[in-house]
Amino acid sequence: MRVKLNEEIKEYCRLLNLKGFRSHFEDVMAEANDYEEFLHKLLYYELQEKEKRSVDNRIRNAHFPYRKYLSDIEVNFLPEDMQRKLPELATLNFIDKGKNIIMTGNPGTGKTMLSIALGLKACMTGYKVLFTTVPLLVTTLKECNSAKTLRYFENRFEKYDLVIADELGYTSFDREGTDLLFNNLSLRAARKSTIITTNLSFERWVEVFGDPTVTSAMIDRLTYKAILVDMEGDSYRLRETLRENGEDLLRT
Repeated sequence: MRVKLNEEIKEYCRLLNLKGFRSHFEDVMAEANDYEEFLHKLLYYELQEKEKRSVDNRIRNAHFPYRKYLSDIEVNFLPEDMQRKLPELATLNFIDKGKNIIMTGNPGTGKTMLSIALGLKACMTGYKVLFTTVPLLVTTLKECNSAKTLRYFENRFEKYDLVIADELGYTSFDREGTDLLFNNLSLRAARKSTIITTNLSFERWVEVFGDPTVTSAMIDRLTYKAILVDMEGDSYRLRETLRENGEDLLRT
């Protein structure tokens, strides 16, 4: 009789999507001393399960290309400026203050990896995050503009607590793309945080945007009260590879 009852409880939990209850009710039933303790523990497990699902949903909806957590990063492999600033960045205070982060430097030094790691921590802390490359963002904006759905996209884009715009500088844009990118990043300026990674120094951004006036305005908006990180240095990927092969970068 009890086995049948337990199976019915599991089925009810499945129908009600009570995964915490379903996974733990038998163990809690065996350990609890009274009804209050029984209910308290089950509600605790259900709350944990709900938070886990929320974190999983935020990470999935952020569209990270891969997962790299701050705890996985070899800090001593990073450029010196990032080594100094990472402890403060890891607190995520920049999100609460609506500050941007702009990482500039040569390829391979860990810009994308670090932006993903900060984005993952933000998702786990409860923030709503979007990861995109700058070329993909511009393409999406132009498609929405053509389809008359730009306002809908802009409303969503503006509400992200953190947007990671990766790979600025890999491609240049026409005037429509430049204007759309400028307008949408400006919507977030000084209110919501954006992380931008780029291989280009600021004086070379005109190569991407074409128009010197728009380029100057873009830099002015994005850098206002921003955290600028110099990511010039040795390749993080190369140093990891050398370590795995038991070699020292200084000997190469």
